[in-house]
Amino acid sequence: MATTPTSTSDSARVYKCVPELARLRENVLLGDVWKQPELAYRDRILVTLGVLAAGGKIDELRVWMRRGVENGITLDELRGLVVQVTFYAGWPAGLCAGKAALDLFENEE
Repeated sequence: MATTPTSTSDSARVYKCVPELARLRENVLLGDVWKQPELAYRDRILVTLGVLAAGGKIDELRVWMRRGVENGITLDELRGLVVQVTFYAGWPAGLCAGKAALDLFENEE
């Protein structure tokens, strides 16, 4: 199971220009935070999705939703996430999460 999030080309450029941020990402975020034993990787993804949706981070949501599906999160669970986010973070946040999942939902087999 891969634990390194996919960087967008812009993110990779930022990490190159700000090496301290790259170090913190590698050593602290990916080396410590994502490896704590209290939550399973898929559950960490669900938490991350909720926070990203609440913040309206649609591009990051798309990446993490795909990663979530690759790690066992079902499309029905993503639908549940959309509804849950809507009521706890607001209607715009729920719509943001729904929009981020549209490609996954519309390409459902």
